[in-house]
Amino acid sequence: MSTNNALLKQLLSDIDAATTGAVRFFAGRSSRRSFLGKVGAVVTGMGAFPLLPMAREDASALAQDVSSGASNAMPAVDELHEMGDNQSCDYWRYCAFSGQICSCCGGSMTQCPPGSETASVAWVGTCHNPLDGQDYLISYNDCCGKSACGRCGCHRSEGDRPVYFPSKSNSILWCFGSNSHAYHCTLARVVGKADAG
Repeated sequence: MSTNNALLKQLLSDIDAATTGAVRFFAGRSSRRSFLGKVGAVVTGMGAFPLLPMAREDASALAQDVSSGASNAMPAVDELHEMGDNQSCDYWRYCAFSGQICSCCGGSMTQCPPGSETASVAWVGTCHNPLDGQDYLISYNDCCGKSACGRCGCHRSEGDRPVYFPSKSNSILWCFGSNSHAYHCTLARVVGKADAG
């Protein structure tokens, strides 16, 4: 027992000496001001993290998942029961829409008009389809590379969040995820059913 106690006492003494040496080493080479500056930089960086661009799943990848029989598969976009005018701001998919409707500009709800490209980032909304009574997640992708279409402009803000919550804000120019920052129009792609819980 005395040997174990002596070894334990020596181990604790060595740990204490190493800790004291490390603390004195760092204390001699830094100040409270530099420590607070580093903590401030970390806190600021953590605050800016939600502003980073959000990558969104491409509709073609979703269609592949559906066709392969993925467990969370939803009806294909072609199988969705829809009614109404997709060039009207009152259309159900446009519940969190802000911009020009691509259907009015030579494209469709899911394809950019010729000469423009889809931005790789988007904002999302949850819209209620009155025909089947289901809620769906809608990805709003901007089409970029041409000047603004100027037709069928809408601004609906159901479920919109402030700019500091970018993935659900429709007040941001989302063309920063593409080659050109020129905004043309906005798509409204169904990406899945909203969870009931």
